[in-house]
Amino acid sequence: MKSFDGKVAFLDRSDINTDEIIPARYLTEITKEALKPYLMEDLSMEGFHPATSLAGASVVVSRANFGCGSSREHAPWAFEVNGIYLVIAESFARIFRQNMFNCGMMAVELPSETIETLFARFAGRDTFVTVNLEKEEFSFRSENDRLDFSFHISEFDKSLVLAGGWVDFADQNY
Repeated sequence: MKSFDGKVAFLDRSDINTDEIIPARYLTEITKEALKPYLMEDLSMEGFHPATSLAGASVVVSRANFGCGSSREHAPWAFEVNGIYLVIAESFARIFRQNMFNCGMMAVELPSETIETLFARFAGRDTFVTVNLEKEEFSFRSENDRLDFSFHISEFDKSLVLAGGWVDFADQNY
């Protein structure tokens, strides 16, 4: 199972699509690793620079409809090879969300009020999250602030995460 703890990158925009996550011109690459340098290079957002805004991050917090657009597993793969195993947002495109879990990663939906609180209290600060998957709890912390709250994912999605993804889950169960 992957580790979901780590530094948080805040992307303060809704409707971040799969072409912005990994541009279509790189879909001819034949390995996941080849996608690594191109993560979010086409994301247009004030103050966002892929090399610095995502540096060291292993968690992304964003707004609504994350991963919309073309259905492609390359988008979660680009996160995976960059060590980002957890995306938290108000909502996800259905296929992107399931592709995250199929890869043994998590796409966790939280109410808009909770997302708004995270942005208000932690965006622009060095923020880290600790994840307790068994208890379904997040602990966000920065220099002098901490916020603990629960989340929920289905038992099947949790099984995919614990197994390391769909292929490993199928190997273990079928």
